[in-house]
Parts: sequence; structure tokens; C-alpha cells
Amino acid sequence: MNAHDPSLGQPAQLHYGDGEFVVLKPGRFVICAVSGQRIPLDALRYWSAERQEAYAGPAEALTAFSSGRR
Repeated sequence: MNAHDPSLGQPAQLHYGDGEFVVLKPGRFVICAVSGQRIPLDALRYWSAERQEAYAGPAEALTAFSSGRR
């Protein structure tokens, strides 16, 4: 990726798999589905492959999973 690409200021679009993700559209971050906070791609550790959403940390992931929403 080119660090000077203006699209990198936009959120990335990812496909979340089991234990890995694939970048569909380049960007530097994704948005947490629970808190709305920006998550740099190099810091992304929590997501749901079933729901196709990212979480900022374990507390947000637990909130999402315990809410029972689909």
C-alpha cells in the first residue's frame, strides 16, 4: 500500500475469517461495531466472522456476543 494514498484516511473494508482477515478495500483502520472507535489494522485482534464486524478489545467483543444481537 502506498502511504500517500488518500484512500488510506478512509476505513478499510475487510472480510473477517476464522483467525484471519482479508483486506477488500485498503485503509488504515476499521470501526468498532460496539464503541465506534477507530481500530488500526495492525492492532485489530477481535472480530466476528459470523457477524463480519470488528471490536476494539475483549470488553467490546464480550458486549457484542452477550447482547445476542444478530
